[in-house]
This record gives sequence, C-alpha cells and structure tokens, in this order.
Amino acid sequence: NYFIQTNLRMSLNPLANPKGVKLLCELCQKPAYLQCTSCRVTYYCSEEHQKVDWVGIHEKICSLLLPLRTPIPLVSSEEERKHRQEQLLQRQKHMIDMTRTEGSKLLFEGAHEAAVPAALQALRFSIAVYGLSSVELVPAYLVLGEASIGLGRLSQAEEYLSQARWTVLKTPGCDASIKSKMYRICGLLQAAKGNFSEALKNYANDIYHAALISGPRHVKTSGGYFHMANVFFRKGQTETAHNIYTEVVKIWNEMLQQVVKLDEPQSESTLTSFVEKPAEETEILDEAQEAEAIQMLHAIYDLQQSNESYGPVNMVMLLHTLAMLHCHLMGYVKAQDFASEAITCAQEADLSLDLSDIQQLRSSMAAKAS
Repeated sequence: NYFIQTNLRMSLNPLANPKGVKLLCELCQKPAYLQCTSCRVTYYCSEEHQKVDWVGIHEKICSLLLPLRTPIPLVSSEEERKHRQEQLLQRQKHMIDMTRTEGSKLLFEGAHEAAVPAALQALRFSIAVYGLSSVELVPAYLVLGEASIGLGRLSQAEEYLSQARWTVLKTPGCDASIKSKMYRICGLLQAAKGNFSEALKNYANDIYHAALISGPRHVKTSGGYFHMANVFFRKGQTETAHNIYTEVVKIWNEMLQQVVKLDEPQSESTLTSFVEKPAEETEILDEAQEAEAIQMLHAIYDLQQSNESYGPVNMVMLLHTLAMLHCHLMGYVKAQDFASEAITCAQEADLSLDLSDIQQLRSSMAAKAS
C-alpha cells in the first residue's frame, strides 16, 4: 500500500506559502516539505514521516480528511449553518472513535510505532470537539503512553500518563472504564521498570474499575487479569500465574461461544422466533478487542505448550477457545486445526468430556475451508 502512496507525494517550498501560513508535519509539527496529493490537507517533513503516518492511520482516513479540514463556507441561513456544524461535529466524533480503535488494535498487534499517528489524530480531534482539559482526551494519551512503553521510551510514557492522571483526578465522576484503562497502562509502565509490586496494585485497580462497569468475568476485565498473571510469572510465582491465565481463557471461552452462535446463519423459524421474543443481547467485539483476544490467547497457548502441569482439561478448553476465535475471524483453516488439536488432546488423555461442540465446529470449519 505504501508503494501506492509514493505516487501521492508532492514536494513543497515553505517559502512559497501565503504570508502567515505555516504548513507543519502531521507527526512532529516541524516545517513541512511534502504534501499528500490525494487529500491535499496533510503535510510532512520527510518521506519517513509520511510512510509512518500512512501505515499507522492515513491510509484509512485520507479520503475523510478534506471535509474535516476545509472551513465551513458562508451560507445564507442560520439553519443551514447549524446543520453544517452538526455534520462536522458528527464526522469529528466518528473520526475519534475510528482512530482510537485503530490505535488500540495496532498496540495489541505489537505495532507500537504505527499506533502513534492514530493516537495523535484521536488527540487532535478530541481537542477540537471537547477542548484541551476534557477527560475525553485521556484515551488518546493512554494509547500514546502504551506505544511509548512498547518503544522503550519510558520517560515519554511517564509524561503522557501524568497528563492522563491529572485530567482524571480533576474530573468528578470520571467514567470507570477510563480509570480502568489508565491503571492498566500505569501497570505496564511499572512492570517495564521492574516495579512489580506497584504494577500489581495498578492491575488490581484496573480490574476493580472494569468490574464496576462490566462485571468481574467479562472480556473487558480479562486484560487486567492477563497482565497481572504476566507479573506473577516474571516473579517466579508460576502456579498463581497459570491459575489466572486459566481464568482468562474461561472468560473468553464463554464470550466466544455466544459470539460464534451469533455468527451462525439463522433459519427462517429462528428469525421469526427472534422477532417475536428478542434474545438476550450479545456484545459485538470491535477490532481492538479481537486483536486483544489474539494477543492474549496465543501468548497463553505459546506459554502452556511447554507446561506439563497445565493439564489436558485446561489445554482442551484453550484450544477450543482459539478455534472459536479464528472461526469468528473467518480464519477457517486455523480454526479447524485448533479444533482438531483439542479433540486429539482430549482423546490422548482419555478425558470423559463432551466433545460434540468441538467436533461440530471442526466439521463446519472444514466445509468452509474447502
């Protein structure tokens, strides 16, 4: 995709700018010498920064930026002006949601450098909509903080997290979900510094606040458990770590069973029944949550493959969970492989488990993969 973008670059001469107009780099705010010729409203100091921005977020939002960065034209009526302002506001809010989600998704995929441009866009649009002191800026600060931790820039991460903490502290009634995420990133920072006791305190606060919103056994709470288990593992308390990892798998197993059922084609009679009596609402996973599930469950799988004490029952559940995850992501070959491995594991250990759901999933994946 970046090779396409190289054809969308035009050199600029800052001296040719209109008087009083300074074109600045999208990433570092230094004087710009390049322009994206597709949207014509983004500028860069170098090819390197244009490439980072393109990979991180610009490819997804290039076509959306022009109406957001073009001044609202003069209109004849107050009603039309208000309508255009409302349209702009909705577009800006949509952009905030998109860039926040993309930044979080890239972090879970380990693409820390690519997450920075998405977070910067989220921060800019949040400032435009909510102002400089709003708690709505905190999610962007947290993505920037986590990206900095992943890049080994701990001092920079501390600055972003200090700004986030200060904003949360001065906001009465701050949403518990924001506090949960803040404590999680603070835990990551302390763990990166080797301050394991402080990291565990932060993860405990993360779990507490996530549970206030979603309950203690929800995928939004599972991330805190996962990172807490990582700290116990690094401290050498492997039994405690493995027990917590198992709880993470159980949470995702329960969630994915609901999600996979929702993904299945519904018969006409089922749809009629649904209209007459709505089923219990099942939460839909967004791209960031899907990326988080991939990161956590595969990390646990890689760790437990060499752990003889993990036990075949737990391994079957983990493999079933991975099979359902890849089924949801339409990775049918991987789903089939994990389902087959789960069945083999149960049979070799001579477990008296009901494998009908896993067998049905394997058959369904084999049919879709062929």
